[in-house]
Formats: sequence, structure tokens, C-alpha cells
Amino acid sequence: MNLLRSTETWARLLRRLLKFHMVGVIGIGVQLCFLFVFRTVLHLNYLLATALAVECAVLHNFLWHEHFTWSDRSGGNSGSLRRLLRFNLSTGLISIVGNLVLMRLLVGSLHLQYMLANILSIGACSLLNFWASDQMVFQAELAPEE
Repeated sequence: MNLLRSTETWARLLRRLLKFHMVGVIGIGVQLCFLFVFRTVLHLNYLLATALAVECAVLHNFLWHEHFTWSDRSGGNSGSLRRLLRFNLSTGLISIVGNLVLMRLLVGSLHLQYMLANILSIGACSLLNFWASDQMVFQAELAPEE
């Protein structure tokens, strides 16, 4: 019985992780498109362009996670604003700070091309973002004690 429950738990986690990364791949596209616009078209500083592009991707990803990745935990629209705030304060902060620190290192110090550096930065933040989303933003409701 415990082995079956354990297998089901791992399968559920892997499905959710797959959904998380599917959303993330689309979010990478969103982030890179906005980064290109902010940096190349609008000629913003690469760090400001990165911060703005990350926030665009964070908002995009929240909507998908709310309605796809963690739709079983969303609890309807009543808590969406609170979850958005938690999402921005957790994964948004992890993403923006992580991307800015890594971009400063990779572009500013190591002189990598800014798009390649951004892809590496996104990858470095992804597992920490999954944990924060799963445990802090879309946490499962606790069953009432009997």
C-alpha cells in the first residue's frame, strides 16, 4: 500500500514538473522576445532590459501555472491575486535577482553574448522556481484532521 502511494506521489510530481517545464519553455520564448525588444530595439541597458523581460515572463508563466500546472490547487479565482503576489515575491524575485546576478557575471565580466547568457541564467533558476511555486504559491490544501 505504501509503495503504491509512493509511486503515485512520484508520478504526480513528475507530471507536474513536466507541465512546469512546458510552461517554462514558452516563458523562455516570451522572455527572449521581450529581451530582444528592450535591448536591441529600445536600446535599454542589458540589466534593465533583463529585469523587464523577466517580469513579462513571470506574469505570463503565472497565468499558465494558475490554469494548467497547478489547476488542481488554484481554488478558483478568489485567491488569484494573493497567489500572483506570492508568485511575484518568490519565483519573480528568484528569477529577477538570479538573472541579474548571472547576467552581470556572464555578460559584464565574461563577455558572453546577452541572449546566450540569458538562456543559461534561466536554466540556473528553474528548479528553485519549481520548488518555490510548489511549496509557497500553489501549496496543497491540508486535509482536516480527524
